[in-house]
Amino acid sequence: MHITLMKGKIHRASVTEADLHYEGSISIDRTLLDAAGFLVHERVEIYNIETGARFATYVIEAPNGSGTIGLNGAAARLAMIGDRVIIVAYASFDEAEAKFFSPRVVLVDPENRILPG
Repeated sequence: MHITLMKGKIHRASVTEADLHYEGSISIDRTLLDAAGFLVHERVEIYNIETGARFATYVIEAPNGSGTIGLNGAAARLAMIGDRVIIVAYASFDEAEAKFFSPRVVLVDPENRILPG
């Protein structure tokens, strides 16, 4: 049996860009990608804290240290610049792995800088 667990998340990130005319995805600062353990092109779920909207897309890399959280394409209609979002990636584990796995949780300030802790 396989179990799906949260692999990593970026909690309460602020949307910095929304580009309806881009072909799709979410742009995430490379620093945050590394901290959360996200891979480029990985599927992520996005939960808009402000509106309750929930949607999925894939990750593209934004410049390291930029603080960018950019919604592109159709996703740009589901959040506005300044909205706070939770970005989560999930992974499938067998039962033995699942018992010992610990997800990466990244807390950020309003400028999307990683908070200590």
